[in-house]
Amino acid sequence: MKLQEIAERLGCHIAGDAEVEIKGVAGLDEAGPEELTFLSNPRYKRLLKTTLAAAVIVRDEPADGGSTYLISKNPYLDFARALELFYQPPVPETGIHPSAVIVDSAVIGSNASIGPYVVIGEDVVIGDNAVIHPHVTIYRGARVGDDFVAHSNAVVREFCEIGDRVVLQNGAIIGPDGYGFAPRADGTHQKIVQAGKVVIEDDVEIQAGSCIDRAAVGETRIRKGTKIDNLVQIGHAVTIGKNGIICSQSGIAGSTTFGDNCMLAGQVGVTGHLRIGNNVLMTAKTGVGKDIPDGRKVSGAPSIDNLRWLRCTAVYNRLPELDKTVSSLDKRIADLEAKSGARGES
Repeated sequence: MKLQEIAERLGCHIAGDAEVEIKGVAGLDEAGPEELTFLSNPRYKRLLKTTLAAAVIVRDEPADGGSTYLISKNPYLDFARALELFYQPPVPETGIHPSAVIVDSAVIGSNASIGPYVVIGEDVVIGDNAVIHPHVTIYRGARVGDDFVAHSNAVVREFCEIGDRVVLQNGAIIGPDGYGFAPRADGTHQKIVQAGKVVIEDDVEIQAGSCIDRAAVGETRIRKGTKIDNLVQIGHAVTIGKNGIICSQSGIAGSTTFGDNCMLAGQVGVTGHLRIGNNVLMTAKTGVGKDIPDGRKVSGAPSIDNLRWLRCTAVYNRLPELDKTVSSLDKRIADLEAKSGARGES
């Protein structure tokens, strides 16, 4: 594909040779002379001098030129769009595999592709264009919208609701019981029946091994456009706002509510019954134990303002030297006090 055609499809401006032939896409330090790459993080600008790529998607053309560039307002996004020009994941043929078990009361929309050993329970409703890979299980009474994709071993539990264009990656579990147990006087625990459900709105993707617990009463809700990474735990009765990003190994305890456009980096932990505002960013390994208003960036455990945390970590790295200095000052003070006391006695 000529670079000119790619530029037209992406809406980018070309600086350099528009006729160069592009046969694929790759990372900046991996791309070959027939591939397209991108630069979005200034940390990697040095690689522009060594990359073998035929062309690079950049925000601004480097002053020294020296290559062919696609000028983009959002290089990362346009690189993602360029990937789609060269690679489309395989789509199974429509139809229902003979080994699939589908209860007669289930309603399946048109153009479905249902793979081997899929199990779909009573009164399930699934919209059009579903792609359900082998060994997926959908429990009784679930409601699923159009263009649903569920990869192998994903599970949708009873009475959960899923919107349009939702993707469940391998082993994602929607609607298992929330972690609810009431202590008895003798120290044992009474299981609390989890009678609620999970609601997944449109355009949500939940990646491999993540778990969204159902509520004891009411619902757990993931709002439109949110993307959830691998191995994330979301507790019962949590609400995640629109367009959230929740990265791997994060955990959110029950009944916490997030606003829109929040981002949780890897291994963030959030306790229960909190209110998190809109546009909140939690950096990796943050531990959140209190409400956070709109627009804050927090770090550390317990969480504090990110800039304050950066100053604290800078001090932490110098603690051995500071300890030595304080010990030295303590000794000098003790010596001065001892000399002063000796003069007083004389």
